[in-house]
Amino acid sequence: MRQTTLCFLVKDDQVLLAIKKRGFGVGKWNGAGGKVKDNESIGIAAARELNEEVGVKVSPSDLELVGTLQFDFDGNPDWAQRCEVFIARHWEGEPSESEEMRPRWYAIDKLPFEGMWIDDPHWVPLVLSGKKISGKFLFNKDGSAILNFEVFEVHP
Repeated sequence: MRQTTLCFLVKDDQVLLAIKKRGFGVGKWNGAGGKVKDNESIGIAAARELNEEVGVKVSPSDLELVGTLQFDFDGNPDWAQRCEVFIARHWEGEPSESEEMRPRWYAIDKLPFEGMWIDDPHWVPLVLSGKKISGKFLFNKDGSAILNFEVFEVHP
């Protein structure tokens, strides 16, 4: 199971989402994130991915861990991942388009769920409202249907 990160930039009542232009999740709106490299901490990986995908610089100490999610795909173990989800409220630079993602600000209460992963309505509103969560999702082989899931709030 690969380790991944996902990070949402939040300012006021808006969140930065970006549409994936290539690779895994192409055509879907999501936060910035990706695989953790060997010998790389989760926070450093999340900061690196934010810089590579949307062109902003974030200190790992400015990342707030808001969730841990496990994603499994029935009959497709290569896609399995454990994802640490972060929110950043402080960064340097203006979000900009990269070869991989095209960013856009959305009102937190008007997210484009129809263009996002099908699991997102079950947990993204929770983390954007300030909750810390843990969850597991089992998708069909290509990720087009959820076969089973659980999401619960975690109290520190």
